[in-house]
Amino acid sequence: MVYSMTGFAAQSRNLGSVSLHLELRSVNSRYLDTNFRIPEELRFGEPMLRDLIGASLSRGKVECRGNLQAAAQAPSDLAVNPEMLARLASAQAQVRAALPDAAPLSCGEVLRWPGVLAEETLSQEKLAEALAELAKQVLSELRDSRQREGAKLAEALRERVAAMRERVAAAAPLVPASIEEYRRRMAQRLREAVETLDEDRIRTEVTVFAQKVDVAEELTRLTTHLDEVERVLKAGGSVGKRLDFLMQELNREANTLASKSVSTELTAISVDLKVYIEQMREQVQNLE
Repeated sequence: MVYSMTGFAAQSRNLGSVSLHLELRSVNSRYLDTNFRIPEELRFGEPMLRDLIGASLSRGKVECRGNLQAAAQAPSDLAVNPEMLARLASAQAQVRAALPDAAPLSCGEVLRWPGVLAEETLSQEKLAEALAELAKQVLSELRDSRQREGAKLAEALRERVAAMRERVAAAAPLVPASIEEYRRRMAQRLREAVETLDEDRIRTEVTVFAQKVDVAEELTRLTTHLDEVERVLKAGGSVGKRLDFLMQELNREANTLASKSVSTELTAISVDLKVYIEQMREQVQNLE
């Protein structure tokens, strides 16, 4: 499969008293560049998150956002802290022993006393475990997102390759005729310019120049590079850098074809090829 470097994924998990939220978004980049926007209470998990991302992705600018939020609904069952309740009762007994007229604590006052109601706490160990599990799920979702986008890009590249093949195939039959026509026009101009030049010299000069403008080799290399593009797409994986190199090679051959062209038809074909290559280059920049 071919993967894009563009993707987004986000998930949340209820951990009782808090809700853990994690999201990953990625765009194209020459290398793997990971940035974190997470609160201090999750900062301990950054090395683990960095390792997971590095093991799953090879290229792209990845932004990791996370946060902890209080649960939307309080727990239905309230738990009383027996230790704090005992300490509060002991303190009240001491006060009333010293001050017999002191009013006893009401039930409401006791429940409102800090620490009497046991608060559900989440240890760092449990939070780290939940963060790791959630990160794996979000990474899997991000990979799926990048794979879907990559499939679309690969299909677009195949369409451009097919269009380029048609143009290369159209150029091949034009080469002999265009060279022959150019040879005829060149010979005529030479005869008009130098009446004393013999026919053998004319044929020699024209033949040498015709060899220089022969584009059969460029057309062959274009076809070879297009074959390699399709092979790389079929192999899948991290194809971006390889395809970027092939775009440079295709552009080089298209430029050479344009510079050697001796007919308007071949020139038009070379222009079309360069347009397709530029379109492909833009797509390739987004592939992992």
